[in-house]
Amino acid sequence: MSHTIHGAKGLHKQAAIDHKSSDRLDRKVVERHDRVAVAAYFHAEHRGFNGDDSVADWLAAEAEIDAAPSKGKDASIH
Repeated sequence: MSHTIHGAKGLHKQAAIDHKSSDRLDRKVVERHDRVAVAAYFHAEHRGFNGDDSVADWLAAEAEIDAAPSKGKDASIH
């Protein structure tokens, strides 16, 4: 295979690349979770915190966050 990295240096370099990708993914997951949590709180607040609809609040918040345009995706469009 022409793309195989040989030797200890090559393996270390590949591990560093994989770690950076993993860090980026982890950060995106945490950021999405935080946005969903805030939106779910506002859903609960809007209904006056009545009842125990926290799952419904969370699912509605996820749908909102997932439907919203991503930052930077359409940054040039105003």
